[in-house]
Amino acid sequence: HSAMPSTRARRLCPDAIFLDGNHALYSEVSGRVMELFGRYTPEIEPLSLDEAFLDISGSMRLLGSPADIAQSIREEVFAQEGLTCSVGAATTKFLSKLASEAAKPIPTRTGPQPGLGVKVITPGDELSFLHPQPVKALWGVGKVTLEKLQRIGVETVGDLAGLPVETIIASVGKASGRHLHELSHARDPRPVVSNAPTKSVSHEETFASDLFDRSLLDRELVRMADSVGSRLRKASIAGRTVWIIVRFVDFSIITRSTTFDNPTNS
Repeated sequence: HSAMPSTRARRLCPDAIFLDGNHALYSEVSGRVMELFGRYTPEIEPLSLDEAFLDISGSMRLLGSPADIAQSIREEVFAQEGLTCSVGAATTKFLSKLASEAAKPIPTRTGPQPGLGVKVITPGDELSFLHPQPVKALWGVGKVTLEKLQRIGVETVGDLAGLPVETIIASVGKASGRHLHELSHARDPRPVVSNAPTKSVSHEETFASDLFDRSLLDRELVRMADSVGSRLRKASIAGRTVWIIVRFVDFSIITRSTTFDNPTNS
């Protein structure tokens, strides 16, 4: 799965074929796919190289229903790039994200099986789709929050929705509690934000084998920092706060940061 160390992946699947990354190619293809999305709506909020939110509310009169538009996007991406994609449609951003997850291919021991490809959550069906989902499907429910919610008997989104907001706040805190309470009732007022300014630039890697040698760590740190600096300069932006995140073999994580008086792209 995503972010699994390749050493563990090799142990689990010794016959797997590992390919080197080609980030320049990924960026090139991503740019073409995002341009393709622009044929359907100008309201596009990229999440990553291979994922974006599209607000099609102003396109349906011309281009058809959400299901029609989703299927058309899949067909065009495949015809242009030879890539399959999964599309979710819903009345809110986080529900459309969950719908896209439900549309993905299904992994099995004999290989991936085709998924729905397109999953549309029609208005009025939000809660019937959402409430059976595991509570960890909600944005903001990580390992620690999940453990806190499980201690008060919450396993599904429906379990969470059945609790008073005060109970949730007492368990996970005020900001997170209110946020999760709203999501559990399918309320997500955030609009699709196109052309949002870049807020961070990062480079992250999981190495093929664990690194212990300080000189090797120094070299990799400089290489990744140089990659971030190059991208900052290319985008003509700079930042004041620099973070380092380190993940250990047991998946524990530490972070360190420093904030400069003046922005840098070095």
